[in-house]
Amino acid sequence: MLYAIIETGGKQVKVTEGEVVFIEKLPVDAAESVTFDQVLLCGDDSGVKVGAPYVEGAKVQATVVKNGKSKKIIVFKYNAKKNYRKKQGHCQPYTKVQIDKIIVA
Repeated sequence: MLYAIIETGGKQVKVTEGEVVFIEKLPVDAAESVTFDQVLLCGDDSGVKVGAPYVEGAKVQATVVKNGKSKKIIVFKYNAKKNYRKKQGHCQPYTKVQIDKIIVA
């Protein structure tokens, strides 16, 4: 089974073909194709290729399923005995992509 570790949005994500992953928001519309060329590692049953820092000629092709926002989290700050309270909500934007193909040169 072929897998790869890609770098996107300042994070590293392990992906396999046919998998659906949530990554940091990309400026791409739904149903469009996107290519990740920052592949850090490629591997399968026969062995592993490690990049320095990226694997030469390796690419991961994916299709954007949708863009959205995650559930709201509450950020609540306070100082005890000082009457300081601050409540704030945050919804992290994401892009849901389906991995189509992993190309290793």
